[in-house]
Amino acid sequence: QVQLEETGGGSVQPGGSLRISCAASEGFWFEHTMAWFRQAPGKEREFVAGLTKNGGVTLYSDAVKGRFTVYRENAKNTVHLTMNNLRPEDTAMYYCAADTYPVIVKLARRYAYWGQGTQVTVSL
Repeated sequence: QVQLEETGGGSVQPGGSLRISCAASEGFWFEHTMAWFRQAPGKEREFVAGLTKNGGVTLYSDAVKGRFTVYRENAKNTVHLTMNNLRPEDTAMYYCAADTYPVIVKLARRYAYWGQGTQVTVSL
């Protein structure tokens, strides 16, 4: 059973930056593709970014490309999402997800393991 725990959410003004992190339980780290999704009130959960087991391949949604960076810190079994130039439309609950696919999958329903989420709010 893979356990995921997100940290680092908070409130920031437009144009600001945040880094959120997802710590995974040991023993599964190198077997899983990791992804970040977000869900705003009244909207479906959407793919934000993902990276493969070895971190060699990353994928971003068009909405965040060029502003967000996803990367793995293998020594700590942690995946980070650095978010720059944040916009009010980035406001959402952000979730970490994991599964054993060899490629990055954008469909939320395809992921077996999820964290509890961390809130990111971008407002004046």
